[in-house]
Amino acid sequence: MMEALRAKVAQLLKEKAISGFLGLKLEHGHPSPFLFTGEEGLDLLVVSDTRFPLTKLLQRLTSKYPEEKFGVMVRGCDERSLIELHKDNQVNLEHLVTVGVACSQELAQRCGCKVPYPSQFEVGEPATGVEGGGELESIEGMAEDERFNFWMEQFGKCIKCYGCRNSCPLCYCSECTLEDSFLVPPGETPPKAPIFHLIRAFHTVGRCIDCGLCEEACPVGIPLRTIYKKLGQVVSELFGYSPGKEVEGRSPLSFLGEKPFKEQG
Repeated sequence: MMEALRAKVAQLLKEKAISGFLGLKLEHGHPSPFLFTGEEGLDLLVVSDTRFPLTKLLQRLTSKYPEEKFGVMVRGCDERSLIELHKDNQVNLEHLVTVGVACSQELAQRCGCKVPYPSQFEVGEPATGVEGGGELESIEGMAEDERFNFWMEQFGKCIKCYGCRNSCPLCYCSECTLEDSFLVPPGETPPKAPIFHLIRAFHTVGRCIDCGLCEEACPVGIPLRTIYKKLGQVVSELFGYSPGKEVEGRSPLSFLGEKPFKEQG
C-alpha cells in the first residue's frame, strides 16, 4: 500500500507534474506535515490515523506560490474542505493534484464520519460510514435551562488557546475577528461567554465540513463539533446545502451583502 503511494508521488515529481507534494513524513516515530520536493526522502512518506489540517497548509502554500502546481494527500474530509476553499477562491483545484487516502474503519468510527474516503483514492479500502451526532441529540434532549448551564460550564473551561481556529481548514483570514481587542479583550481567560465561540460558530455557518479537527485540538474537551453540526443541520434544512459535497454552487450565506441575496428579498 505505502509503496504504491510513494511510487505515485515519485512519478509526479519526476515528471514535474507538481512542484511539491504535501503529505506526512515519519520522523522520530511520529508523522508530521512535510512538503516533498524531490524523490529523495519519499521512503518516509506515510499514511497515519493521526490527522493534520493539510489543506490549510496547502492554502498558505498556494497563496504564496500561485503559479506553482502542488500535490496533496487527501482524506474524505480534506477533499470536502478543498471544495469549499475553491469556492472561496482560496485554492484553484485546476492547479492541484490530489492523491486520495481512504481512512481506516477505526478512524472512521473515532471521527463519526459518514463518508471516510475521497471520491477517488489510491490507498486503502473504503470503510463503512458512521452516523455521528449522538452527543448533539443528548444535548438537545436537555431542558432549556439545563442546556444553557451546560454550555456556560463548557465555555468556562476555555483557555483561549485558539486551537479550534488554528486547526480548522476553513479558517484562513489574515486578520481574525477573534483577535479584535474590542470583541475579545486580550488577557481574559476564559473569554467572556459565549461571544468567543459564537463568533467562530457563525463564521463557519454554511462552510463547516464536519471534520472534527477543532474538537480534536481542544485541550479541555469542549464539544465544539456539536455546535457546528447543529448549525449545519439548520443550513441543510433551510437551503438544502451540504458543504464540500459538490464543486458547483456556493454556500447560501456567501451571498450576504451581494446582489443575488438582495434580489431574493
